[in-house]
Amino acid sequence: MFSLSPCFTRACTSGYNLLKQQTRNTFVLKRRWPPPLHKKGGKLPKMKGRHFVYDLVQDTNTVRQPDVKVILKQFVDGVGNMGDVLSLRPTIAYRDYLMPGLAVYATPEMAVKYKSNDDKPKTEDTYSSPFVKRTLKELSNLVLQITMSKLQPWTLQPWHVKASFRKCGFVVPEHAIEMPSIEIKGPDLTLQEKEFLVTVTINKTEKVNVRCRIHHWATGLDRLPWVENHWKHPKEPLIPEQAPILQNMPLRE
Repeated sequence: MFSLSPCFTRACTSGYNLLKQQTRNTFVLKRRWPPPLHKKGGKLPKMKGRHFVYDLVQDTNTVRQPDVKVILKQFVDGVGNMGDVLSLRPTIAYRDYLMPGLAVYATPEMAVKYKSNDDKPKTEDTYSSPFVKRTLKELSNLVLQITMSKLQPWTLQPWHVKASFRKCGFVVPEHAIEMPSIEIKGPDLTLQEKEFLVTVTINKTEKVNVRCRIHHWATGLDRLPWVENHWKHPKEPLIPEQAPILQNMPLRE
């Protein structure tokens, strides 16, 4: 049993240039009929045609290669912090991490090198989890519409805000929501044109302000007209102290 590593050359039929394309493939073959034995130092036996018939044992192109472990050299948004070890498919590891210089192969030397950086002061790219930076950006650009009744009395509570976050695809527990300093009650149509901030704490560490607006809901003739792309239009702040913060926050495109 032995292996072959052929190199293929493709010639350009135009006659001007030769295009050489090399592929690295390994095929493990086994003779179907073993050749006869011979004495040491004696004459080699004559090989016959059947001795050159091979059976394919393994084609490395069809064998799943093991995952490659790499160590991040820096913070990668949504992936991990510097020093984290990732187990990736070889193609992904090479194309997305090793070639761009974001990671190195996980060797004992590299593990020691990047582990020593844990003692350095934290930078702005150090977060409580790899997904915090992206979450902060998403929440800071969000215009959270909180739907409340136009006919029944209500007082805005954290669970109302939690339900509105869930409609937008964010799971935010009530204890992570810091409500405004004033109590917001309704129905009050003057709130329809004003906005305010709530503060969300992520992993009990990072804080982000989220722009909120009250939308009064009713059915039939009491229903308010729909405003197209309402989140793109700036509104008057409900709490004057929050006006400077709201002005500096981006509006969703």
